[in-house]
Amino acid sequence: MPLWERLPRKLYCKILQHQQHEAQAQTRAAVYTVGSCFHWLWTFLGFTMPPPADIVKVAIEWPGAYPKLMEIDQKKPLSAIIKEVCDGWSLANHEYFALQHADSSNFYITEKNRNEIKNGTILRLTTSPAQNAQQLHERIQSSSMDAKLEALKDLASLSRDVTFAQEFINLDGISLLTQMVESGTERYQKLQKIMKPCFGDMLSFTLTAFVELMDHGIVSWDTFSVAFIKKIASFVNKSAMDVSILQRSLAILESMVLNSHDLYQKVAQEITIGQLIPHLQGSDQEIQTYTIAVINALFLKAPDERRQEMANILAQKQLRSIILTHVIRAQRAINNEMAHQLYVLQVLTFNLLEDRMMTKMDPQDQAQRDIIFELRRIAFDAESEPNNSSGSMEKRKSMYTRDYKKLGFINHVNPAMDFTQTPPGMLALDNMLYFAKHHQDAYIRIVLENSSREDKHECPFGRSSIELTKMLCEILKVGELPSETCNDFHPMFFTHDRSFEEFFCICIQLLNKTWKEMRATSEDFNKVMQVVKEQVMRALTTKPSSLDQFKSKLQNLSYTEILKIRQSERMNQEDFQSRPILELKEKIQPEILELIKQQRLNRLVEGTCFRKLNCRRRQDKFWYCRLSPNHKVLHYGDLEESPQGEVPHDSLQDKLPVADIKAVVTGKDCPHMKEKGALKQNKYCIWTDGLNALLGKDMMSDLTRNDLDTLLSMEIKLRLLDLENIQIPDAPPPIPKEPSNYDFVYDCN
Repeated sequence: MPLWERLPRKLYCKILQHQQHEAQAQTRAAVYTVGSCFHWLWTFLGFTMPPPADIVKVAIEWPGAYPKLMEIDQKKPLSAIIKEVCDGWSLANHEYFALQHADSSNFYITEKNRNEIKNGTILRLTTSPAQNAQQLHERIQSSSMDAKLEALKDLASLSRDVTFAQEFINLDGISLLTQMVESGTERYQKLQKIMKPCFGDMLSFTLTAFVELMDHGIVSWDTFSVAFIKKIASFVNKSAMDVSILQRSLAILESMVLNSHDLYQKVAQEITIGQLIPHLQGSDQEIQTYTIAVINALFLKAPDERRQEMANILAQKQLRSIILTHVIRAQRAINNEMAHQLYVLQVLTFNLLEDRMMTKMDPQDQAQRDIIFELRRIAFDAESEPNNSSGSMEKRKSMYTRDYKKLGFINHVNPAMDFTQTPPGMLALDNMLYFAKHHQDAYIRIVLENSSREDKHECPFGRSSIELTKMLCEILKVGELPSETCNDFHPMFFTHDRSFEEFFCICIQLLNKTWKEMRATSEDFNKVMQVVKEQVMRALTTKPSSLDQFKSKLQNLSYTEILKIRQSERMNQEDFQSRPILELKEKIQPEILELIKQQRLNRLVEGTCFRKLNCRRRQDKFWYCRLSPNHKVLHYGDLEESPQGEVPHDSLQDKLPVADIKAVVTGKDCPHMKEKGALKQNKYCIWTDGLNALLGKDMMSDLTRNDLDTLLSMEIKLRLLDLENIQIPDAPPPIPKEPSNYDFVYDCN
């Protein structure tokens, strides 16, 4: 029996009456189908039919005409839709037209991005990218200055769109722009005095268009001539230059250095640090940011043998003090991009220590051995040396052995052997010598103070210095490439030319102080190092503005204070090391891991908006990725702006089946990262965890470990609430023996 015949008679009749009334108003011929009955039943019961998924309602503008309200069928070819729009306004040659967003982006609609169109979007009918590119290619070569200026302004705006950019580049537009920069500017040099604003704007728009076109990654940077590089460098080297021209020129130089080894060589010949430093002394933070970015790029791409030379030049030019005065301590907030560039400069500067950190000491090298002799001389100030006789030689060896023991070396006979481990290698010895020479009183006090203690209570200066240097290198990640997205710079490292050595000097005194506060013995060495690391890390998180402020922070983080902090953090926590608790943790851990896994997968289904980094690390575009609800497919695609709320699957045109994913690799393990020698990627833990979970692999991120610890702790606390103030034994209570008889049992029957 059909569905509508099974409806109550009154309801069925009412539906038919409803349909008949409307049908008679439209036409006398009434044909009722099963589909129409269902539709009216749905309406009558208070539901609304969802609009077809492939139909999008939009408004389309055309200059001089009223906007059209139109339904676009996404199943139709885009060319057919454009033809329909053109026909509505009686426009011939529809192939010369295209649709673009009517918002500030003005991006063209293509078959690839058409799914981004939403209901209510306002579009504009305009000339096609190919036509527009051809027209602008001709207009920018106009002999009229006004026409040329207007064309370059339009080109700078349209070049942000990759569809237009491809068409303009196909017309050899990049070459035309470079020729205009190389030779066209001279043509108007004579007009510069009378048309200076026009000339500046023209050059600014030309460089802006060039930067935008190159940012799409369509054209290789290796194709540019020395004449072009010289011209761009000349804009940077001029003392007075329009701000917008200077910005674009610095951005071009940065991209050249980062994207081409050959161009690095050519740029390095044209630009000196001395020519860049004046740009840091101005008040424009954008110019300062671009300038530091160029310095970082030159630093990063410099061959190993040139990096130390560059560092020496930077020291001679007082770059550090200029940055401290005009950037860090300027009366304005530091934006994220500037913070990132300062972080990169900090990392690259500390990475200069890597060579010494990874250099083993050669016990046969007399120059290196002399450093150890100098440490001994400063500490004990030997007034005279014994005569060079066989008896005196033995006496001297005995005295050296005794002194090396007081200095805290592990190998008393040949302390050079203590510096054969890398890291920290020779860097530890460098730090010790710096401390002995520049903080001589503190050095002598520490050595003599510990040499007068009992052997088991002395804080071994040599061993402590070696381990401390290694620890500080780990904290500052010496030898690692900077992350692309990190902004974690420390102002205090810009307050001294030898900031790492001074950092060490403060920390070695802290270590000696903490050793005394803990009343440590040689068996407690590792415990002391752990406390010192915690003190240093906690002080660094406060971002002290100077080394003196860092020292002051450490004074407030005594061992007693660290114990209080630890106690506070452990407050209300049970002893999780007892056997019953460990067994309970082991039992509930799989449940917690499954909970974390589901949370990660849910986050992937919700989707995430990521910033796209172009070749100059400008975060001006977005892409979105989300997992399908059935966990089978990843949907992703580009966005022009950060979305407000969830992005539907159908608007993400690209797909990746999960079954095609073989493994998840990050950072230096990525093949494309190795090829580019690129900066270290930031790890998106939720996504790496979620993808590994989809592949049936363990979730190994720090975030997962932290979540597991937190949730386990909370779950155990909840389960132990009823046992508050009850001592939990390490072993379960014994099972009592069976009673001798069961006479005490009462039979209820």
